[in-house]
Amino acid sequence: MASIRLAAVASALTLLLAACGGDNTRPAAPVANAPVAPVKIGVALGGGAAKGFAHIGVIKMLEANGFEPVVISGTSAGSVVGALYASGMNAFEMQEKAVALDQAEIRDVRLFSGGVIQGQKLQDYINGLLGNRNLQQMRKPLAVVATQLETGERTVFTRGNTGQAVRASSSIPGVFEPVSISGKTYVDGGVVSPVPVDAARQLGAEVVIAVDISSRASGQRPDGLLGTVNQSIAIMGQRLGEQELARAEVIIRPNVLDIGAADFAQRGRAIVEGEKAAQAAMPQIRAAVARVRAQKQQAANSAARAQLSQQQQARQACLEARSRVDKLRGNEAMCDTRQ
Repeated sequence: MASIRLAAVASALTLLLAACGGDNTRPAAPVANAPVAPVKIGVALGGGAAKGFAHIGVIKMLEANGFEPVVISGTSAGSVVGALYASGMNAFEMQEKAVALDQAEIRDVRLFSGGVIQGQKLQDYINGLLGNRNLQQMRKPLAVVATQLETGERTVFTRGNTGQAVRASSSIPGVFEPVSISGKTYVDGGVVSPVPVDAARQLGAEVVIAVDISSRASGQRPDGLLGTVNQSIAIMGQRLGEQELARAEVIIRPNVLDIGAADFAQRGRAIVEGEKAAQAAMPQIRAAVARVRAQKQQAANSAARAQLSQQQQARQACLEARSRVDKLRGNEAMCDTRQ
């Protein structure tokens, strides 16, 4: 009888040791969707002189549909609207400023100089609206694109005097005087980056919505000096612009090509055309945002699964490294606290 009891005890100890020394990895629980940050939407606002009022309409529709941009880049006219928006103004506030704008507030004609317009008034106008806040003090990250005249290279301003950067970005060669900043000379950003998609991406945009209002060769001669120069710049930057536009998720092209470069009287129509073009692009925008969100979710879930697997492996290693006494006692909690 005693031998039977001893045999039973030995058998129980064998099973216990086998259980403690074997595979104690807990079955992997299904991983729920890991939390992910919202998709960062950026707008790249292109140059186009008076056509730039269309940017206001685009932003208005983006906000109305729940796709508020969190980063902004702008070239020339796009830098003007971009600066106002990055400062914290919403689309309706910008529209009020646009309707009230008198061209005399931003035009300071200087004959016998490097350009017919100095640009100081534009700089002062922007800084006045923004309370003299520098680029790094904007409520939303802002990149203003200009062209360095000495080298022809693209320059992206993200710090410093906002009005001065906007003035440099808007200095159409032959129409505005070039702008001197820190010993270098700058002209219109449209020469090298008509729609600054890459600048928006550099600010962290995961979905870039590009707004292209640039003139294209139409077989007709543009009216006036400003129209001629503006179209010439657009033609020069056309190939570079096409390459950069291809890197945007969505391209919006408001129907404003027939609006003259200096035709401020068409500002209301330009805003409406921006609204219409943005609303028509909403299916593309929704699809682009959903696609990026799905990619982020997949990456987050993969990272969560990898972390869980590492924790399970660490726990298993801990269980196997326990002393014989701990194994006999079934002390597994000690490994749970070491993960």
